[in-house]
Amino acid sequence: MPRTRKRRRGIDYLVFVTLRLVVAFAQALSIEQAYGLARFFAWLAYRVDRRHREVGLRNLAIAFGDRYTAAERDQIVREVYRHFCMMLMEIMHTPRSLHLTNWREKVVLVGHRPIMDHLMTADRPLIFLSGHYGNWELAGYLFGLFGFPTVSVARTLDNPYLERFLRRFRERTGQMMVAKSGGYDQMLGVLGNRGSLSFLADQDAGERGLFVDFFGRPSSTHKAIALLAIEHHARVVVGVARRIGPGFRYEIRCEDIIDPLELAGEPDIVHALTQRYTSALERLITQDPTQYLWLHRRWKHQPRARTRRPRPESALTVARAPETTMSEK
Repeated sequence: MPRTRKRRRGIDYLVFVTLRLVVAFAQALSIEQAYGLARFFAWLAYRVDRRHREVGLRNLAIAFGDRYTAAERDQIVREVYRHFCMMLMEIMHTPRSLHLTNWREKVVLVGHRPIMDHLMTADRPLIFLSGHYGNWELAGYLFGLFGFPTVSVARTLDNPYLERFLRRFRERTGQMMVAKSGGYDQMLGVLGNRGSLSFLADQDAGERGLFVDFFGRPSSTHKAIALLAIEHHARVVVGVARRIGPGFRYEIRCEDIIDPLELAGEPDIVHALTQRYTSALERLITQDPTQYLWLHRRWKHQPRARTRRPRPESALTVARAPETTMSEK
């Protein structure tokens, strides 16, 4: 094994061990004590992580314009760090504190009757969509507790030790994980068997992505979700787990259910479906911007400006060119 690879694996393992120690310490605390630790980490991250802090401020300016002052945008970014660190603590406590006997004390379901009816009949596959908002791990964990495990599509972490650790947590209630890169055949198998796939649908898709409006600006979005839904007649469910407090208390809200069969008359059904679920996420985020992870570059790529071919010069243009040049002189 080359020295650089050994060094990299050593660093990965050191990071993993450090994280496991933090997790063990956090799990030994009460959830209220863990929140106190989260607030300290958030305070520290806000001051140290200048790059992401500035990304968050720029994103808020793009999304809301003059709706918030510079001081208000800064306060929102501070609260984003706080919410994200609190969410991490909740993820560590979830396997021990959230069960079938007490979930109603911590979670309120809004608009889920059609989803549960569909899951009971399973006549067509489902695609669950959310974004980096609220606690995006909670819904998948809860549906697994209910006996309706989903297959979550996610990017494989570069650190193999952390990847295995996170996978074990997600699969504790029966969830299955599919790698975002290289897992397409598995996705087809799930939908072909009328199963449920879960995606985070708010990540930049690069220069070749499909551009739809997100807070009034073009955002590169993956086409695969719409293509899978159309091919397999899968209903698309858009929702989030939004913190309603105090403490570990969430509202899991279904904002929209999109049936691709109802969009058959659209001139571009892929664009229409993608725009609709992106708009649904936007509405949810607007309810409480402090719970959205503005720290990632959602508008990293923009549509390329179309370059027009120069028109061939007419005889009249050529004849007048010298005259125009002389007059300018």
